[in-house]
Amino acid sequence: MPQWLDVALRSISFLVVLFVITKIIGKRQISQLSFFEYITGITIGSIAAEVSTVRERSVVDGLIAIIVWGLIPLLAGYLALKSKSIRGVIDGKSTIFIKDGKVLEDNLKKEKYTIDELLSLLRKKDIFSIADVEYAVLEQDGSLNALLKKDKRPLTRSDLQLTPINEKEPHTIIMDGRLLHDALAESGKTKEWLNEQLETAGVSLENVFIGQINAYGELHVDLFDDLLQPAAPQERPLLLANLKKFVADMESFALATDCPKTKKMYATNAKAVQMIIQKTKPYLQT
Repeated sequence: MPQWLDVALRSISFLVVLFVITKIIGKRQISQLSFFEYITGITIGSIAAEVSTVRERSVVDGLIAIIVWGLIPLLAGYLALKSKSIRGVIDGKSTIFIKDGKVLEDNLKKEKYTIDELLSLLRKKDIFSIADVEYAVLEQDGSLNALLKKDKRPLTRSDLQLTPINEKEPHTIIMDGRLLHDALAESGKTKEWLNEQLETAGVSLENVFIGQINAYGELHVDLFDDLLQPAAPQERPLLLANLKKFVADMESFALATDCPKTKKMYATNAKAVQMIIQKTKPYLQT
């Protein structure tokens, strides 16, 4: 067998093996490598490269080595789930860098971090003043999480004592000009509704690069042709306009009637709807 063909076959074979091993180990091997997993990944890659290019190396020996090194993270992960002490050894422990607004210099030295590196990590969190930080911790994967002081945090609905809103996740129902029927069914919408929305926007299904249904049940589309601008959804502005018209009608009816009971009913309903408008106006405006 020619050398180039042997190397190509070895490389393809080990690529498949590495793909399978990575799938078995799990996504964490890719997204959040611990120090232990980092060493394992480098070693497996080195073994695969060595056996792929050096014809004198046995393919069987290489496969055995890769399987053994692939099983090690699985075993270590299982032991880490069962024991907190083992988990601390394998994954490491988080280190507090800032507590009660004060920098812990000893912990910085322990992790071999300088103050410049700490400031750099804070800037990546959009924090430019260390005086704004109440608490900061270096996680096992090397990322820094910081808690701002109370007066430096953005306002939330709970701070304003407003009713919490649970938004639903968006559903991608169109991709590359093709309708995703399962996603459309999960969104609770029908194909007839979609056709009506596309017609209102003045676009066809084939021209849509990606289409999503947002938390308000509206269709947002991005077209292949960036020069075209589809019509914006009008459901929320139309609902707001109808609510305002309802209030105006109730007030008009209250002025037109001479019956005190009826006049009071119209005024009460107008006031109730007006309160609803005040609460929902930020969400109904586009």
